[in-house]
Amino acid sequence: MFEKRLQELTARHLNRRLTPLHSGIGPVVEMAGRPTLLLASNDYLGLAMHPEVIQSAVEATQQFGAGAGAARLVSGSLPPHQELESVLAQFKKTESALTFSSGYLANIGTIPALIGRGGLILADRLCHASLIDGCRLSAADFRVYRHNDTGHLQSLLAARREKRQTLIVTDGLFSMDGDLAPLPELSRLAQEYEADLYVDDAHGTGVMGPHGRGTAEHFGIESQIPFQMGTLGKALGSSGAYIAGSSTLIHYMINTSRSFIFTTAPPPSSAAAATAAIRIIQREPERRARLWANRERLFSGLTRMGFNLSPSVSPIMPILVGNAELALSFAERLLIEGVYAPAIRPPTVQDATSRIRVTVTSEHTLSHINQALTAFQRAGQSSGLI
Repeated sequence: MFEKRLQELTARHLNRRLTPLHSGIGPVVEMAGRPTLLLASNDYLGLAMHPEVIQSAVEATQQFGAGAGAARLVSGSLPPHQELESVLAQFKKTESALTFSSGYLANIGTIPALIGRGGLILADRLCHASLIDGCRLSAADFRVYRHNDTGHLQSLLAARREKRQTLIVTDGLFSMDGDLAPLPELSRLAQEYEADLYVDDAHGTGVMGPHGRGTAEHFGIESQIPFQMGTLGKALGSSGAYIAGSSTLIHYMINTSRSFIFTTAPPPSSAAAATAAIRIIQREPERRARLWANRERLFSGLTRMGFNLSPSVSPIMPILVGNAELALSFAERLLIEGVYAPAIRPPTVQDATSRIRVTVTSEHTLSHINQALTAFQRAGQSSGLI
């Protein structure tokens, strides 16, 4: 059965294999025995290999061990987890925060705790898979509105039964298109129709806003978003995720979120690393400045070459190809040119929307950007994309 299914995926150019790396994550990695420019990482601020972040992880491991031993409600709550949650709440300007082992666990644990049978969830069509799965697990009625179409969302809100508990779910920054949710309008609609708004800011945390607090800060509406989720494994360079909100919300999550209650706590090392990363983000705003400068250079160069880019406003810059086979071929040609930016194909994206998802970090140099543009031009011309 497995072989037949794998053969079907291969025939449709949708089979996947792991790509071995032989170095830490950075702007350049060792792949297949040679240095390769990495344009696929979500380590937007280059903190995964930062000496201070690594040292914090090492010291936490030496003091508290390699693992947490059990769920925090079972074996106790270690100091690195408590310190991280305190720092996160201060960073996000909320009363409290709660950490999870991954963004997936945060979403599938929080959404069903917020709403259940009899309720209504309205989610953006391009929400991350973990959000969709969290919505389905909730047992609430689940409807999808067209991507960033607030008119469609309003029509669904207006048609629902009066006083019905409703949760609006969206990414803050969409991971495959690089565009932003219209949070001010979503917040306005939530208030007008007495609904709640849940924002997954996995890709916005550390990147968006004057201080890197995310898309809510970018739009100046932090106090209007009651449920803010983000990850620690992207711009913060560690692993795990968080929910930030009122102290009552966090106390409620501790008692009701199944993925928190029934999962071993994250390693002390990852919590300490994330705490160090937040402090670096706060004291080194120049990292975000470098990130955005690199983003503008690369986006402008790719656009001038004639590539079909999505209307991204972030360090995520998808080159739309359409056909999965052509996207794979393009990615292979890029790798020959010394650039790793893999093809993104269904089911990660919708049919006929395969793409090369290009991401840039603060640690790419001008030389790296120029190297990337040369590689894309050669690979694009040989693939017939430009």
